[in-house]
Amino acid sequence: MTHILILFLDGLGLGTNDVTWNPFAASELPTITGLLSGQALLHATAPYHGEHASLLALDAQLGVKGKPQSATGQATLLTGRNVAAEIDRHYGPKPTPDIAQILLEDNLFMQVKQRGGSAALLNAYPPQYFEAIERGHRLHAAIPMALTGAGIPLLQSNDLRAGRALSADFTGAGWNERQAFPRAPVYSINQAGALLADLARSHTLSWFDYWLTDVAGHRAGMQEAIQLLTQLDALLGSLVRHWNTHRDLLIVISDHGNIEDLHARGHTANPVPLLLIGPSELRSLAATACKDLSDLYPYVIHVLFSS
Repeated sequence: MTHILILFLDGLGLGTNDVTWNPFAASELPTITGLLSGQALLHATAPYHGEHASLLALDAQLGVKGKPQSATGQATLLTGRNVAAEIDRHYGPKPTPDIAQILLEDNLFMQVKQRGGSAALLNAYPPQYFEAIERGHRLHAAIPMALTGAGIPLLQSNDLRAGRALSADFTGAGWNERQAFPRAPVYSINQAGALLADLARSHTLSWFDYWLTDVAGHRAGMQEAIQLLTQLDALLGSLVRHWNTHRDLLIVISDHGNIEDLHARGHTANPVPLLLIGPSELRSLAATACKDLSDLYPYVIHVLFSS
């Protein structure tokens, strides 16, 4: 069976070739440019279909006025429903009761589990997160809400220590900077990529939620963004080297734009990338099947369970 790993990069759109405001144009990202035959991750590069990777531009606006937001965008990815259109607005960051109801009726994690597969969110969450949820001081974002709604537990600090999960920055360095967090292993970026690939092979569908791209976009600092993307590119390089590209599928996707246009100082209406790394026939299928955020759900289910 094919395994799918979705590397979800919050707040990352496809922008223009502007070195002043787009860190993708200003950065040296050898993994991404290597996958795209020397081209950068820009709107003008898509659509692209090469030997090792394909890139499509997905509509994140979904026919709804305003700037796309996290809750509606992520819920659309996870359910295949145009959630922004259903509630008649883009909304985020956390789901409203209406969005939560949609997520808990059906989502990718539920479908994989119901069809006999296994699914996991490979992020570790600290004890403080669970305490805040328990006390009602914090709400789940769309992705952990969908997972827990499917009856799949979130991974915790003991999973991080045991090598069954990764921290938000992949390496564990940021986790250990938080004095209140339990101590955790620290990996090199190459080790983190290898571990992520290994963990993903244990599940039918794996998801990693990387939200630091959206944070960097909101801060609008070019050097911070370049540093972040350079590390992300190195992680992707290690992940690809340890990935079975002849059988399994790696999907890099986002919910809305942000970091690709620091001049905007917030979310953008730009399309988001659907970067696919894996068997050519699976990537070719996406070229005709995937036009906007709502197409991820049926595409993933088809790849995993149609054969």
